[in-house]
Amino acid sequence: MTEKNTLSQSVAVESEKRKFLARVYGWMTLALVISGAAAWFTANNPAMLKFLYGNGIGFLIIAIAEIVLVFWLSASIRKISVGAAMAAFLVYSILNGITLASIFIVYAHSSIVLIFIVSAGMFAAMSIYGTFSKADIRSAGRYLTMALIGIIIASVLNMLLHSAAFGWIISMATVVVFTGLTAYDSNKMLAASEQSDGSDIFRKAAIIGALELYLDFINIFLAMLRLFGKRRN
Repeated sequence: MTEKNTLSQSVAVESEKRKFLARVYGWMTLALVISGAAAWFTANNPAMLKFLYGNGIGFLIIAIAEIVLVFWLSASIRKISVGAAMAAFLVYSILNGITLASIFIVYAHSSIVLIFIVSAGMFAAMSIYGTFSKADIRSAGRYLTMALIGIIIASVLNMLLHSAAFGWIISMATVVVFTGLTAYDSNKMLAASEQSDGSDIFRKAAIIGALELYLDFINIFLAMLRLFGKRRN
């Protein structure tokens, strides 16, 4: 292979790598925008609020639909088309936005904006670290996953205990675990980008990557809001 061909191949590989990462963060950003718009619309729509919180059944239906959609998308990603994966991801971002409407009712809007900016800064810093760090953080995924399971169990337990102190500890742990997961998932996306060839498989992988990073950010933001958010008077 000539030097010119080698250079051309290297440029093509680097181009596909950038395109893959651009898709991941592009889809994630779009999902955040859609979720924010859905949350704002729902918070200012009396009919939607009545459906969600009138008897609690509406919120439960939406929450279950979110969980089912995430599991279906993750389990079926190899079989479904790129279009189906895109549609499922966008529908999920709308449903999650609807369930997030309560933050506009509970917290001061200025507090939401400030904590969103702080959370975005934390997310960006950990994402950059995960992308450019030369440290091997792949082994951290196992421990972060175990910690996440512990947080879920503790959260369910606190639904029964209604302990403010325990809730504060859970929120702190959530921030720590999901900032770690942000670095881990970013590193994982970088590794995937190095194999990307622009095929449908990698287009769908970019959507799954965007979903993982989206969930990382949302959980950091909500935990920070519970810790430091100023409630409306």
